[in-house]
Amino acid sequence: MKSRLATYFGIPNLNVLKIPGSGQQHVPCHVGLCRKYRMSKESLAEQIANRLRRDILRGKLLPGMSVKERDIAAEIGVSRTPIREAIRILSKEGLVELRPSRSPIVALSDMSEVSDQIEVLVALEKLSAELACKNASSDEIKHLSDITDYMANHFDSTDPLDMFEIDMSFHTAIAAASGNKALADTHGTFLRRLWRARYLSAIQKRNRDRVVNHHTAILDALRAGDGTAARDAIDNHLQHLARDIRSVIEQETATESE
Repeated sequence: MKSRLATYFGIPNLNVLKIPGSGQQHVPCHVGLCRKYRMSKESLAEQIANRLRRDILRGKLLPGMSVKERDIAAEIGVSRTPIREAIRILSKEGLVELRPSRSPIVALSDMSEVSDQIEVLVALEKLSAELACKNASSDEIKHLSDITDYMANHFDSTDPLDMFEIDMSFHTAIAAASGNKALADTHGTFLRRLWRARYLSAIQKRNRDRVVNHHTAILDALRAGDGTAARDAIDNHLQHLARDIRSVIEQETATESE
């Protein structure tokens, strides 16, 4: 049965990992995390976008570098049409900058723009949590609980990028549980725009206890249906996000100027 959870589950294109022995499919799994557990099919353009997105996050494609359709098509062994579609996907996410009559490039970070987006994202997350306290189903709360448990048990043994994507699916699931489609869609848009900056910040501040404790506090508030506590828990979780991302961008800018 299709639910809000299924509709808004992945940012971007997260699938589902079946927890051995649980009999349920709750924990998110990016295509790169465990391919054998993939539960849904993606278009070729989406698969290519996933690959390029991860290349950007891992630093294989650096800010300012050209994204050459012909080279990528030759490397993967496909036509340039799905490459072009994949690049458009990444452009909408703010990861790639399109240029007239020239190859697109990996987007450069603009701190002023990023700060504005963070302010909006934090407000959306607080509202999502507050609404989820009233509207979340028992299945959606269970889903959030399973993500938190998975992170607690596998944080240190999971690839940092994979764990980051699982972390983000927790926030996406809260937006889905708000029961407000417009809010969930808008949250997804801003989450995608901040994907790279947030990932770079997360790996510099990688801390299992902090993430798990914060997620548990959010989850407890949702279970209790306490909207004020949920907003406060989100605020505590994200209060240093702008500062941490600013530090990452400043370091990156300094490196580029050397």
